[in-house]
Amino acid sequence: MEPLMAVTIGILFAAAIYMMLRRSIVKLVVGLILLSNAANLLIFATAGMLRGAPPLVPQGLSAPANMVADPLPQAMVLTAIVIAFGVLSFAVVLVRRAWEIVRTDDLDKMKDTDT
Repeated sequence: MEPLMAVTIGILFAAAIYMMLRRSIVKLVVGLILLSNAANLLIFATAGMLRGAPPLVPQGLSAPANMVADPLPQAMVLTAIVIAFGVLSFAVVLVRRAWEIVRTDDLDKMKDTDT
């Protein structure tokens, strides 16, 4: 399972970089989405792809009795999803405003409007 996830993460990173290097600002936003998804998958893959019980310690013991899932990567990815949604919503509003002013999504043409 880990080699498949590594290939998937690599493809997502490559597609994100490719999309972010395009001239269209909409493709830039799509690249940001792919980049955040690839980073989230990378965090999950580095944490280990194990299935385990919730990390609950029974009363009277100092450690869980069986194999448990690590809650830290899950919490980090949840936080990253919220941050990525905020960045995405800001980028969409920024793209819409730029479209209203310049009437193009080509980044090279937007450079020509600078004074």
